[in-house]
Amino acid sequence: MDDVSTHLEDYALLSDLSTGPLVSRDGSIDWLCLPRFDSPAVFSALLGGPDDGRWRLSAVDGEVVERRYLPQTFVLETTWQTPTGRVRVTDFLPPVTDRADLVRRVECLEGTVEVEHDLRLRFDYARATPWVRVVEREGRPALLSLAGPDGVLVNGPLLHRTASDDADDDPTGRPGSAHQHEGARAPRLTGRFGLEAGQVLDWDLTWFPSHEAPPGPVDADRALAQTLEFWTDWSARLTVDTGHDPLVLRSLLVLRALTHARTGGIVAAPTASLPEDLGGSRNWDYRFVWLRDAALTIEVAIAHGLTRGAQLWRDWLLRAVAGDADDIRIMYGIAGERELDEKELDHLDGYEGSRPVRIGNGAADQYQADVVGEVMIALGELRDAGVAEDRYSWGLQKNLLRYCEANYDRPDHGIWEMRGDLHMFTHGRVMMWAAFDRGIRAVEDHGLDGPVERWRELRDRLRAEIDTRGFDEATNSYTQTYDGTEVDASLLQLPHTGYLRHDDPRMLGTVARIEADLRDEHGLLHRYRTDAGLDGLEGGEHPFLICNFWLVEQYAHSGRVDDAEALMDQLVGYANDLGLLSEEYDAEAGRLIGNFPQAFSHLGLIRAADALAAVR
Repeated sequence: MDDVSTHLEDYALLSDLSTGPLVSRDGSIDWLCLPRFDSPAVFSALLGGPDDGRWRLSAVDGEVVERRYLPQTFVLETTWQTPTGRVRVTDFLPPVTDRADLVRRVECLEGTVEVEHDLRLRFDYARATPWVRVVEREGRPALLSLAGPDGVLVNGPLLHRTASDDADDDPTGRPGSAHQHEGARAPRLTGRFGLEAGQVLDWDLTWFPSHEAPPGPVDADRALAQTLEFWTDWSARLTVDTGHDPLVLRSLLVLRALTHARTGGIVAAPTASLPEDLGGSRNWDYRFVWLRDAALTIEVAIAHGLTRGAQLWRDWLLRAVAGDADDIRIMYGIAGERELDEKELDHLDGYEGSRPVRIGNGAADQYQADVVGEVMIALGELRDAGVAEDRYSWGLQKNLLRYCEANYDRPDHGIWEMRGDLHMFTHGRVMMWAAFDRGIRAVEDHGLDGPVERWRELRDRLRAEIDTRGFDEATNSYTQTYDGTEVDASLLQLPHTGYLRHDDPRMLGTVARIEADLRDEHGLLHRYRTDAGLDGLEGGEHPFLICNFWLVEQYAHSGRVDDAEALMDQLVGYANDLGLLSEEYDAEAGRLIGNFPQAFSHLGLIRAADALAAVR
């Protein structure tokens, strides 16, 4: 079991609105960054092996017979059956507190059971092994682990070092014996604990800065009640009425789970370097705030009654961009950090041998012409939803339009973050059109101030340019770039900007080209043809799920409702048993691929479901 990577569909996400660990079906937490989504990982087994850090909690001789989230929450229940009994493990992170806790509760439901732990703490992406000692906390022993700036305290029935790790270990494996000697270097902590029906045991892993005193143990009963209350209260504010309500609700919860509570930043995914092609090199860190992804998330949040969350993101944007609108980034750190240097971790083997393992993201330095358009569309939706602008938020938007004008004739890397040559991407030019269009609407419909005649001139020039240079008369299709005849799936977003209708003949011609050139034998769209050489990368990739959800939207709004419903049914079937989606899907192998769970995929599902609901 330890030598085979866990399939992504077998993972569950936990969240406290600060970080997002992944828990496998067999009870192993293989990815955990503390205290934030983008902090160095304490458990990195996801990108290597068990000895790169994990916490497995399982029933001896047992098998998992059920797992589920408690309704409308991220409290995970996993039920194990053994030859002698039945046990339930409840995993959760108490959200929005001043501490970082991971709680694991074990409850024997019937008979007798024995549970076992395999805890391997490896700080800084398995580059730092902590020193461990036993300390007294409120009259009980606990395990204290320290390495550099990080400290972790594990409360609960005491775990112990395995005999194979130290010649001084007690071969009986009794907790609290000589192997717990002060300052012991502990690469592996284990323990077996027997329970009878009705008995409950709790463990709590708490992160804290190593220079501070360790915190006291969490009250597990109270923490669980508060966690359930938090998620159910938030879910009760949602407005959901589609033909796919359970998955739409779970997707909205995922978007919330990927939002940092204190800053308002929305990460694209909680993971790093999960491959777009197994064994390949397209492995990127997604634990940052892409302006595009966050803007699209805000649109679906507003559509489902979450204007307050959208305002928090607008406040995040004001802080992140601040006075640097002439040098806007496509992504930022969770608190608005600008330096996201890309590095390779050579000591990690990668998920199923997919190397290099990367942290940080070099695409942060790219120019992508579409980003301001997506931001302006989202802020326009917020304005139309009744949230008033103040002089700071509208001032920022005017600065963004000045940025567009300053970069009006500049080629870019495109929405898919090409690492090859720069081009004029048609999607990016249409999004620039949309940016000026939303500025004009703000003045005309909401009485705001701005050089509307100049914006109108620039918008009209863009339309003339796009229709001339971004459209191929011979194939009746818009093109990926001005200097080529390829198509890409981002063109499916043109109607969403208001540039043209979904049933415009030019759009229908574009859809026909996309279906012919980008759809595989399983009926799934790729983003673009990787063999065309535009992206500057080796290897290929699997179909991106959001592109296929965009096609559902297009079908629904252009009268192809049967096709939309058929494709939607196919796509929602790719979600795992907990309703989670990754970035891509490998239909041949029947596996989720790429960073997981992916905000882009979930917001695509929501929009597709909304589109179908609108035409039924």
